[in-house]
Amino acid sequence: MIDNREFYNYVLRMIAIAKIGLKYSKDPYAIENYQEVQERSMDVLEHFVDEKFDRPNYFIKDLYPTPNISVRTLVFNDKNELLLVRESKDNAYSLPGGWCDLGDSPSEAAINEVKQEAGIDIEIKRLLGVLDVSKDQNGLLEAQYVVCFVAEQTSEFKEHSYETNDVKYFPVNNLPNLSFKNTKKDILRLIDAALNDKTIYD
Repeated sequence: MIDNREFYNYVLRMIAIAKIGLKYSKDPYAIENYQEVQERSMDVLEHFVDEKFDRPNYFIKDLYPTPNISVRTLVFNDKNELLLVRESKDNAYSLPGGWCDLGDSPSEAAINEVKQEAGIDIEIKRLLGVLDVSKDQNGLLEAQYVVCFVAEQTSEFKEHSYETNDVKYFPVNNLPNLSFKNTKKDILRLIDAALNDKTIYD
């Protein structure tokens, strides 16, 4: 039997999924469904008004803007080759990673993203550092910090998500065409730090 706290966290997760869908979906039917999921989930939250447990509310408008957080993971094989995934969106390669979901720690997000995009399980070996990849988007600041990890592969390759269409290890001195998601400068900096036991911070 699910308790109130577990159900509350489930509803929050449904709202988060709906908001992500509304942000990125282009299909009118999907948008309509995401709107309904969001509205129904917000209605359900009202039933928790009198509950006494501490309830996080991630959806109150915050007047103090902060950066978005994403993760990237460097996975090396025994030849010190780097694992890269090819993005379906631009058919170029990047480090596996993505946005941190509500309820996930950065390391949990990294493990989940590698499993989704590369189809493997990993073991996080260490925190590599944090990059500030904020950039100007048409006159507006898109503030983003990337938490980076070093990990090793712990399973065979399995099916990966539709977001990627290829997964390979590459020699670090012969990288393929890189996706817009990562700059070559950042990747080379991360590789150097990973192979020389450095930590990056901005």
